[in-house]
Amino acid sequence: ARLLEYVWTETVRPAWERRRRILQADVAARTAQAGRGGWAAVLDGLRPGTRWLGGSRFQVNLHEYPPREISGAQLLFVPVTPYCGWVSWEESGLRYAVVYPCTGVLAGSDERRTAVPAALGALLGASRAQVLVLLGSPLSTTQLTAVTGQALGSVGRHLRVLLDAGLAQRHRAGRSVLYT
Repeated sequence: ARLLEYVWTETVRPAWERRRRILQADVAARTAQAGRGGWAAVLDGLRPGTRWLGGSRFQVNLHEYPPREISGAQLLFVPVTPYCGWVSWEESGLRYAVVYPCTGVLAGSDERRTAVPAALGALLGASRAQVLVLLGSPLSTTQLTAVTGQALGSVGRHLRVLLDAGLAQRHRAGRSVLYT
């Protein structure tokens, strides 16, 4: 119990809010991807070598192992913030977990997340350009506010201008409104 408390306190808690935002954004993006292209599109994009083969068969890497037959099995997707991934299963073959790295602008390094091209900043203004750059992944206004440090009203105005200009799109995912 002390070890778990130490790991939480020293390694997870300090970055938890950022990781939580990354995980939520990734789940929203994958859900939208499933809506557009079905589960095959989601599976094909999880990590290199992972792809849906059809006929209830799922390839998990580039190795020449036989594909797994997963019809009737539970398939759990587990996003993680470190850039790694793996697959695990029970010997019975009834439950599988696909652990995959999150993607999107939030999942990158601090430099990549906040980098706004100078010309874009000059054209739109630094704050609006920052919002536009972050829309590479679906985000809610609350997430944009947390990531940018801008006030909710400012983010809302930037989104309105970007929507009106056709530079952003809005769609509903459950109870959330996400912008891309």
